[in-house]
Amino acid sequence: MAAVTPEIAADFLIEAQEILDRLGEQLVTLEQDPSDSEQLNAVFRGFHTLKGGAGFLGIQPMVNLCHAAEETLGLVRAGQATLEPQHFDAAQQSLDWLQQMLDAIGAGEDPPHAPQILIDQFDVQGHAAPAPKPATPPAAGAAASSGGDLISDDEFEALLDQLHGDGVPTTVVAPSPTPPPRPQPAPKPAPAGKPAAKVGGETEQTIRVDTKRLDAIVNLVGELVLSRNRLKTLRARIRDEELDRAVSSLDIATARLQTAVMRTRMQPVGKVFSRFPKVARDVARQLQKEVDLELVGADTELDRNLVEALADPLVHLVRNAIDHGIEVPSLREACSKPRQGHVRLSAQQEGDFVTIEIRDDGAGIDPERLRVKALEKGLIDPEAAARLSHDECLQLVFLPGFSTKAEVTDISGRGVGMDVVQSRIRELSGQITIHSDVGRGSRFVIRVPLTLAILPTLLVQAGDPVYALPLARVMEVLHAPSESLRWFDGQAVLDRQSHTLPLVDLRQWLRVDPVMAPLLTIVVLQMGEQRFGLIVDQVRGREEVVIKPLPRAVRGLPGYAGATLIGDGRMALILDVDGLRATA
Repeated sequence: MAAVTPEIAADFLIEAQEILDRLGEQLVTLEQDPSDSEQLNAVFRGFHTLKGGAGFLGIQPMVNLCHAAEETLGLVRAGQATLEPQHFDAAQQSLDWLQQMLDAIGAGEDPPHAPQILIDQFDVQGHAAPAPKPATPPAAGAAASSGGDLISDDEFEALLDQLHGDGVPTTVVAPSPTPPPRPQPAPKPAPAGKPAAKVGGETEQTIRVDTKRLDAIVNLVGELVLSRNRLKTLRARIRDEELDRAVSSLDIATARLQTAVMRTRMQPVGKVFSRFPKVARDVARQLQKEVDLELVGADTELDRNLVEALADPLVHLVRNAIDHGIEVPSLREACSKPRQGHVRLSAQQEGDFVTIEIRDDGAGIDPERLRVKALEKGLIDPEAAARLSHDECLQLVFLPGFSTKAEVTDISGRGVGMDVVQSRIRELSGQITIHSDVGRGSRFVIRVPLTLAILPTLLVQAGDPVYALPLARVMEVLHAPSESLRWFDGQAVLDRQSHTLPLVDLRQWLRVDPVMAPLLTIVVLQMGEQRFGLIVDQVRGREEVVIKPLPRAVRGLPGYAGATLIGDGRMALILDVDGLRATA
């Protein structure tokens, strides 16, 4: 790779990763309908493009593996062979090896060679693919023959431009009997020196920006929001007409700038969703199960950092749904279910938040079994276990070390995972809830904010200090006479018409002197499927804040999620709702 510039190599890594992510989904779709010529062409082009770029950069291990896949797919396209199950297995394993190669290149290491047994698996009826020519980078500007593995640097630059501007979107199509959308044929390379034209003759109007620069801009906008909040507080105190007009104009401009900057960091969750057809296919084959994965709402957009942070939790939940939820075909038939299980991964925006749901039609979760397992493992005491409701039993799966698997597998069941998933979601200022019906299936619902940079909060007071509660967890604010409080099992509660609301006194939680007012101010907060009331001295109102991490000395304290500066210039601690309730 010494013969090419670092910029071209970096572009190749980005585009190769996008192609690799799409190939996983395309291969699963093709396996479901091997007669789909358009999908076959799309898969062929993916391997061919990867081989061409790798040949230009001199990445021989990638050339060898892509060449084997390309040759087999070429024979199939020519009608000289048919794709067998072992070919799909080889292609999916190849994606894993290609990912390892890209990771190694990105880390500045030599990429590993795929095993020869994998390359041989692409053999079609004894016709092994001829070995590709050694991939040596040509001199700058030199063109390779049209039938070889190499392309010129101008052609490669144009190809990258076209892939970036015109590549097939990473929109995930739900498996169904209807044919998938037809990918557009790859456009011919643009002449050297001219920008690649988009479909319809429109010139591409995009540029690549280092994400660190974007993050710096977002941080500056956050500081501007803090200054805006400070000026709004001063405006109310000074009461000057000209100042009021100036601050109002600044408020509008800041809000527009904030929205515009946030949009530059937004990415469709399809970037994550595109990897799941391959994940589901590989796990199902390993467990000898039949699974149909449906993807909905892949075009829903989230902050780039959130999209990347959600990848691992979602992979675990999808694998978990197939391993723990979906039954083997014979058992499903015995229960009068279709042999093929169904897993649905969906996303949709709801105001300032995005809801992601993983649903399966498997065996469901038996809450009583969870109660027994938690007792056997010593995770809860018998008295606490006896008081757990149906929904509270479901939450036991998030306890560290909890597992109902009788045997350990490489898929899941090592007693770790779900607690890590919940912790990761909480770090994203989100929450995860469980819904399950025995014999009918389960739903895991994740709710996260659109962005982590600026958080809508409700400011409350307990004494002089101010605290911020994530607005997504606030259901309502109510007032109740102090004499209406009741006590149950040592816990303060408030009787409402439909249910009993557990209460937590923020002053008592903070270990400061209590003040019993004749009229209580209660903020009702959501925690999973449960609600509880937080007794505060005063509600100051809603304010958008910029989350700042706590100092290392106090980081990890239960009940605290971070800190921020509010409009009057004071620091306010951001409370973690789940940690607050757990330690009350």
